[in-house]
Amino acid sequence: MAYDIYIGDRMFSSWSLRGWLMLEKFSLPHTVHMVGLYSGTMADDMAHLAPARLVPALRTPEGTVIGESLAIAETLAERHPQAGLWPSGQAQRATARWLVAEMAAGFGALRGDCPMQLAHVYEDFETSGAVKADLDRIETLFAHARKVSGQGSGWLFGDYSLADVFYTPVAARIIGYRLPVSAATRVYCKLLLSDPAVLRWQEQAHEVRYDPEPYKLDLPRRPWSLD
Repeated sequence: MAYDIYIGDRMFSSWSLRGWLMLEKFSLPHTVHMVGLYSGTMADDMAHLAPARLVPALRTPEGTVIGESLAIAETLAERHPQAGLWPSGQAQRATARWLVAEMAAGFGALRGDCPMQLAHVYEDFETSGAVKADLDRIETLFAHARKVSGQGSGWLFGDYSLADVFYTPVAARIIGYRLPVSAATRVYCKLLLSDPAVLRWQEQAHEVRYDPEPYKLDLPRRPWSLD
C-alpha cells in the first residue's frame, strides 16, 4: 500500500519538495496529490485532511494524517527503520536531527528574502546582513556535520539522509540568487540539485505557469544553471 503525499507546487514550494523527497529518495511507495497553493483552493483541497492545513501533508496507508515536515520525517523513519532516512551512527544521527530541526525552525531572513524558485538564476541580488548571517550559520552547521561524519565531500553524513533532504531547498536558494558561500558549500549545493530525483521534480515544475509569477523580483535573470 502507498502513502498519499499532498503538495502545493513544484516550482516554488520548498516544503513540498522536502515532503516528496522523503518518500522518493528512500523508495517508499506514494501517490502525489496537488493542492491549490496559489489558486485559492488550498483550504477546500485539504479539508478532508483536517486539522492539517499546510503542505506537505501525509496520509499513511492505514489512513493516519500527519502534518508538519518534521513529524512526517520522524514517522517515516520510525515506520521504515531499514530505509536509512537517518544516519546509522548515534553521533551522526543526533547531529543530522540537529541540522534538520534548526533548518525547520530558523533561517527566516534567507526564507523571506530568497523564496525558493527553480526557474531561473537572479543576477545582482543584494545579500542583506541578515541573509549573510543565515548563510554563515548554515556553513557552520555543514562544517560541524562533516567533522562529526568524517565526510569531507559528498552527502553530509556519507549516505544520503534526511539532512540532505531538508537542505535541498536551501541549495536552490543559494544557486538561484547567486548567494555568497564557500566553494565547498557551492559544490554541495550543486550535488543536491543535480540529483536525478530533484531534476525530475524540476522538469515537472515547468509544466505549470502562473500569472502573475509568485515572488517575482525586478532583477536581471538568466536561465537556471548550476554553473
